[in-house]
Amino acid sequence: MRIAKKKKVVWLLVLVACAGVLAYIGVLLVRWYIDGKNIETEITEIENTTEVVEVGDSETTELVNPPNDKDSDYWYYVKLPLIDVNLTELKKKNPDTVGFLSVAGTNINYPVVQAGDNTYYLTRSFKKKPNRAGWVFMDYRNNPNLENQNTVIYGHGRLDTTMFGSLKNILNTTWVNNKDNYVVRYVTETEMMLFWVFAVYEVPVESYYIQIGFGSNNEYQKWLDTMIGRSKYMFNTTVNIKDRVLTLSTCKDTRGNRVVMHAKLIKKDQRG
Repeated sequence: MRIAKKKKVVWLLVLVACAGVLAYIGVLLVRWYIDGKNIETEITEIENTTEVVEVGDSETTELVNPPNDKDSDYWYYVKLPLIDVNLTELKKKNPDTVGFLSVAGTNINYPVVQAGDNTYYLTRSFKKKPNRAGWVFMDYRNNPNLENQNTVIYGHGRLDTTMFGSLKNILNTTWVNNKDNYVVRYVTETEMMLFWVFAVYEVPVESYYIQIGFGSNNEYQKWLDTMIGRSKYMFNTTVNIKDRVLTLSTCKDTRGNRVVMHAKLIKKDQRG
């Protein structure tokens, strides 16, 4: 009888523990859903009030580090238009706004913010409201005008594809089979920029790929070669120490991996 009672007590404790775990998971799911809805509301508001305009070449358009090879795909991509947005209005909504990012073949069309560290916007929306969906933000170490050798922008890899949730598209053959997907457009307060993708991959958490500056040209070239060597696909391009790089990275997923894209600046123009 005592053994039977002990078994009942054990089973009761197990059931209580399971119920507690299920309740906790339920709370997390509800929070995830609410955060997602709130982020969608902010995204819709931004889309409805922010006009993204394609801009053709002008007298001030500058081609960056053009290759000698006239058959290079570089000459195809530099013909594509830049984009412009009204950053002044976005900065009125959030003074931390430093740019606007658009990635072909994804849902990424967002203003980019920058804080004094790399944790604040992990749990804050564009309006600085607490939200686990976070926002798309630039590494606090970077110059907001993208003057570093490597500029890094982060975002959560959300399952609902908001923020950097659609960045995982770059690892799919559907994305890579469309040549027009290999570009990233970025707008700062002073310039409109076009980048050409040269590497996409998944990587465990590390600090090497998010290094923003290098002690020598040899170190920088080694880093560039390493990033190309990691790429899941080849993009028929080369990179060298004259190139400036834009790196997009998701935060780590449940496996501890991050999805990463590297692109090099190929064209820019002055704003206004």
